[in-house]
Amino acid sequence: MKEIVSGAVSRRTILKTTAAVALVSAVRAAFPSGAFAATAEPEVKGAKIGFIALTDAAPLIVAAEKGLFAKHGMPDVEVLKQASWGATRDNLVLGGASNGIDGAHILTPMPYLMHTGRVTQNNVPVPMAILARLNLDSQGISAAREYAETGVQLDASKLKAAFEKKKAEGKEIKAAMTFPGGTHDLWLRYWLAAGGIDPDKDVSTIVVPPPQMVANMKVGNMDVFCVGEPWNEQLVNQGIGFTACTTGELWKGHPEKALGMRADWVEKNPNATKALLMAVMEAQQWCDEMANKEEMSAILGKRQWFNVPPKDVLGRLKGNINYGNGRVLENTGLQMKFWQDHTSYPFRSHDSWFIAENIRWGKFAPDTDVKALVAKVNREDIWREAAKDLGVADLPASTSRGKETFFDGKVFDPENPSAYLESLSIKAAS
Repeated sequence: MKEIVSGAVSRRTILKTTAAVALVSAVRAAFPSGAFAATAEPEVKGAKIGFIALTDAAPLIVAAEKGLFAKHGMPDVEVLKQASWGATRDNLVLGGASNGIDGAHILTPMPYLMHTGRVTQNNVPVPMAILARLNLDSQGISAAREYAETGVQLDASKLKAAFEKKKAEGKEIKAAMTFPGGTHDLWLRYWLAAGGIDPDKDVSTIVVPPPQMVANMKVGNMDVFCVGEPWNEQLVNQGIGFTACTTGELWKGHPEKALGMRADWVEKNPNATKALLMAVMEAQQWCDEMANKEEMSAILGKRQWFNVPPKDVLGRLKGNINYGNGRVLENTGLQMKFWQDHTSYPFRSHDSWFIAENIRWGKFAPDTDVKALVAKVNREDIWREAAKDLGVADLPASTSRGKETFFDGKVFDPENPSAYLESLSIKAAS
């Protein structure tokens, strides 16, 4: 139906225009940043951005719900639910112009695996760009209720005897993660290997989409899994299993998801890229405020987003953790971070660790030039431009956060990834 008849503006157009103006005005009042017109006009008004039903997608969802994309001149941004990380990859390969997506809430290593063609059909590279980190911490490693008596927490070695007994009975040990080479795969592998359990020899790793983890544990399809929230908390709330540890206990302040975009979209739409990024950064600031956690949980729980009870989101969002094995801790500091401690800035040193770990497990060749690959995909330069336009004063002094220390005492020096790899006893890489 046409909106203009005989030169007169239709009533529907007037209502839509009035609503849009009212929304932008309300957003300006709620988010009084002076950056609304600081960047040049976006080349396009929208983009298709994928997300998985995980708490760390919150900045994209909040930016949509609170009108922040519209505030920055991108009123037609669509935040679209994806069934799995495999579907996210496939839709990124297609691209928004071909009924796929232009970018996504994504596991940090995935853009590198796609950029190099490691996980794409026929190994065809899909150039990608990482624009921001969406969060730090707050994933979980959970186990079936039958393993509670082992007392397993950070020390995975407590599972060795139980696993060996089960295997002796002719049963398979299944360890579930969400995407090969992705963050959950790497956390699970690190935890098992630190406990002397070889993830390639002693267990069978399987891929399960995040929203299906709890249901699969309920019917006995897995022994342990690693996934983001709210699924570990839901597992506990339903009495099906328990959380052995959170990933923040493995590596406090660890990077997790990223905002990834197709590189061709970024190159074609530099102003829109910056506008999109500014909206997400403002949403990250909102998400990090403890006063907003209740509303945030209610938003994420909605049917079109996660379709879960808000209580499954809220507890760990506040840093209160019921592990489900008798341990209940409050104010742990292990809550998901969205803005504090330079969360949003995509440190290149962190991307180097993910690539090093994927070298460890055979996803990348041992002679991979880590720094060169990071330089191709990580666009921290765009982040800095957006932060400047947004009036962010506290900027990281370096692209590196320096050496990182893990719970088992291992140290990753981003200047020397090979030394880190040599220090690890269990690995696939030669």
